[in-house]
This record gives sequence, C-alpha cells and structure tokens, in this order.
Amino acid sequence: MATAGLAEQNSGSDRQNSLNSGLPARNVIPMVVEQSGMGERAFDLYSRLLRERIVFLGTPVDDNVADSLVAQLLFLESEDPEKDIQLYINSPGGSVTAGMAIYDTMQQIRPDVVTICYGLAASMGAFLLSAGTKGKRMSLPSSRIMIHQPLGGAQGQAVDIEIQAKEILYHKNTLNRLLAEHTDQPLDKIAADTERDFFMSAEEAKNYGLIDQVISK
Repeated sequence: MATAGLAEQNSGSDRQNSLNSGLPARNVIPMVVEQSGMGERAFDLYSRLLRERIVFLGTPVDDNVADSLVAQLLFLESEDPEKDIQLYINSPGGSVTAGMAIYDTMQQIRPDVVTICYGLAASMGAFLLSAGTKGKRMSLPSSRIMIHQPLGGAQGQAVDIEIQAKEILYHKNTLNRLLAEHTDQPLDKIAADTERDFFMSAEEAKNYGLIDQVISK
C-alpha cells in the first residue's frame, strides 16, 4: 500500500541534482511511503514512477540530463526488454549533442518508447517527442510543440568561425533528415518550416506527423 506525502527540499545541491536528473526542479519533492510486511519504505515520487517505467524530461537538455536519461533507459531495458517505457517531455530543448545521445539510445534499446508531451516540447524537446515509437507518440491537448533549426554563434578567427559554421550546418542537415523520416514530411518542407520558430498545437502536431495521438478522456 502506498501513501503520498511531502518532503522539504532544503539545499541548493538538491535543487541542482533535480535539474541534472531531467526532472523538474521544485521547492518540495513529493514522497511516496509504501507499507509491507517488511515495514515502511519511502521513495521520492520520481523514483517510484521509474519502477513503473515512467521517466521524465522536464528541464532543458544538457549533458547531465542526457547522462541521467540514458542511464534510466538502459536500466529499464535491462529490467524488461519487452515492456514499453513512457517518456514524458516538458522541455524547451537545449544541447544538440546531448539530445542526440538520448535519441540514439531511444532508437537502440529494445523496448518501445512511448513519448508524451505535457506543457511544451520545443527544439530538441520536439525532436525527441517525434522520435518515440511510431503509433505511440502522444501529447496532452493544451501542449505546444515547436521545431526550428539549431541555434549557435561563432566567434574567433575566420577559420574558427568556418569550422563552427560547418558543425552547425551538419547538425541542421542531420536533424532535418531525421525529422523528415519521423514525420513522413518531405525534406524540403522540413527545411523550410525550421528556418524560423514553427509553433504547433497538439492537433497540428498530429497532422504534421510529429505525434500520433492527442490524449483525451
């Protein structure tokens, strides 16, 4: 039997740990207390949900977040390679290379990955939303989804600027190609639509091919 309670989050380091885990930072962390014949055990809510194969991307994407999510995905695959994993996404995006680490892991593991947008999936968040198993990519009805080209700046000597520009172009072409594959949209349409911030409602994202279903009662 499980009961829910609240535990105060007292330190800045706890807040940073939350940010680095891919979970939303908050002033209090919900706790779940389970009672059994062995006594009581307390879990933070996100660890308890991990036992149900539910993981969260609730922050900007960076290397620490990617490491945490990749580890969770690999752990859940080792626990049961046949059972779906649910990935809830509410993220403005972030690092392309960190996001691609999550993406590659999603594609390589054996369980289907159900992606669910709540709130906002923008930039790399939208890309990862589209990368779930086809037929199992979803959004809550009021969510917003946004795609665009990678952002970056270049500075230094001319040769350094050229190197950075080539790298940005490489990521742009790679993301556009993969988005075209996941959405079944023509590559030239993806390239045109991602030239600027392209916002969609959940229903519009479904029609575009980024998701397969808008969740309703």
